[in-house]
Amino acid sequence: MRILGLDPGLLNTGWGVISIDGSQLHHVAHGVISPRSSLAMAERLTVIHRGVSDVLADQVPDQVAIEETFVSVNADSTLKLGLARGAALVAAAATGLEVSEYATRLVKKTVVGTGKAEKHQVAAMIGILLPGAKSARNDAADALAVAVCHAYHSRTLERIAAGLRT
Repeated sequence: MRILGLDPGLLNTGWGVISIDGSQLHHVAHGVISPRSSLAMAERLTVIHRGVSDVLADQVPDQVAIEETFVSVNADSTLKLGLARGAALVAAAATGLEVSEYATRLVKKTVVGTGKAEKHQVAAMIGILLPGAKSARNDAADALAVAVCHAYHSRTLERIAAGLRT
């Protein structure tokens, strides 16, 4: 099974793909979609949408997971981040795949052990959990962390559901 993780942002939208083989997680690919900051908002969102669509077509994931919008003190920043997230969500949903959403704190807690982890801590743990991803920039490492979080939490939910059916 392949999982695409997304960490949306207007300047850098990170993406990362992992595969699951039994209980093992493996790094497949990662990257960053970076619209030029000089572009108008609609054009930046189009670059994000196209970039995510291209990744989906190239990597052919079975599942998609995306980080929820972090609500900051600056409402304008939160709104703009939400727009980037929306562009990525629409691209993923257009494939017909189910898109799972995870809070930033849950992603950090799952990967690092604390919901208040710094970006460099997330990147370091991703390098340990997925050795092929040691060179991932922060945004791509964050996206890989979203994919890892989904892998762990979706399996737990599957086990719970299986237990309830028996």
